[in-house]
Amino acid sequence: MRAAHTLATLDEIGSGDHVCQLLGPADDVMDRSRAFVADGALFGDKVVIVGSALAAGSEFAPMVLDPSRMDGSLLAAVRREAASAGREGFRSLRVLHHVTPGAGSGRPEQLLRSELDLEEFAADSGALVVCAYSGAGWDASTLEQIRCVHPHHLGSRPASPAFQVYRTGKDGWTVDGVIDSDGAAAFGAILRTLLAQTATVRLLCRDLEFFDAAGMSALADAARRLPDRKVVLEGTNETVRLAWELSGFAAPAVPVVMTP
Repeated sequence: MRAAHTLATLDEIGSGDHVCQLLGPADDVMDRSRAFVADGALFGDKVVIVGSALAAGSEFAPMVLDPSRMDGSLLAAVRREAASAGREGFRSLRVLHHVTPGAGSGRPEQLLRSELDLEEFAADSGALVVCAYSGAGWDASTLEQIRCVHPHHLGSRPASPAFQVYRTGKDGWTVDGVIDSDGAAAFGAILRTLLAQTATVRLLCRDLEFFDAAGMSALADAARRLPDRKVVLEGTNETVRLAWELSGFAAPAVPVVMTP
């Protein structure tokens, strides 16, 4: 069973992990990449580095995918690499994704979609994915959304966000932590992104500690946004279900189902 946790070093990562690493100004991208490549060689994993800055003229060039020159999506590219890793005799695939503002990362909603795809890919394939965010130009709300869809955190700001949404099994997403007015916008954006791809989104909420009116409103708005979509929350406690009803959201117009 996958579970969220904060990491002290890259040495703690394992198969199926999806890590958000926030790089500080003093962090050396090349040194981080060398350590990642060395660990891949140690464990017999194929290593792929995603990042325009390392695509040409670097020691890592043969293993770099340049997002600006990629044929199709990042998800399709790493899936191809995972398939070839198995044929080539590697134990698994390791992906180091260097993400900088404006460097092929796309709009915030595209970046969030890509990160949810990578989270699903890591969980379902057993690949190890580290997303290293560097640069000071990130919009705070975008970065908060991105942090919330990584179950593991590492770097200059390693503390986990107030809540997290991460893949559990083949058809569900665990939600843990606290969803209040500070995180409601990020929660709504994540749900809208998931619902755009899936008719029914299943959220496992046994580790959800608190869910206030702002979070519930974000849930209701996201569920109503697209036709023929539904959100199922499993493992909700009695307090959450009662608050949902008292807030007036338990209505046919809001396609949300809450179960114990």
